[in-house]
Amino acid sequence: MEQGYVQVYTGNGKGKTTAALGLAIRAAGAGYQVFIGQFAKGQDYAELHAFKRFSDQVCIRQYGQAGFIVQSAQAADVAMAQDGLAEVKEAVFSGRYKVVILDEANIATHFGLFDVDDLLELIDNRPEHVELVLTGRCVHPRIVEKADLVTEMREVKHYYQRGVMARIGIEK
Repeated sequence: MEQGYVQVYTGNGKGKTTAALGLAIRAAGAGYQVFIGQFAKGQDYAELHAFKRFSDQVCIRQYGQAGFIVQSAQAADVAMAQDGLAEVKEAVFSGRYKVVILDEANIATHFGLFDVDDLLELIDNRPEHVELVLTGRCVHPRIVEKADLVTEMREVKHYYQRGVMARIGIEK
């Protein structure tokens, strides 16, 4: 892979993280090293267990508390995201990873965990060979403008509306 691009998965529909994780598996299958940083996530998701099997090719880290940010971020949320962004930047510039995924980076900027300018700087300065993937609702228009590929997941119908909660192995 000579040229890396910037991909964004956004929208109110299900599947943004799932699409990025699928890309991580495909990249690992092609022999690439992958770094996944999950912002605003500290829960025990099944992908953490699955990627242990690919630990020689995929590094996955979480930068969030166990609960969800509902209305506003707490100081601990901001600190974890800031530390995570620093680690993601190290991964991008390390020369080791061909694919770097910033899961829920759009939500992180939306809740002020870090500034959209931080992401734009990362996009502008990343090595050419690094594929950068950003997920999450509420993507900033400046990120859309900079990205090479933007996919919007649109909710048409969701069983959550019928009271079905997140299921292990499917949504978490």
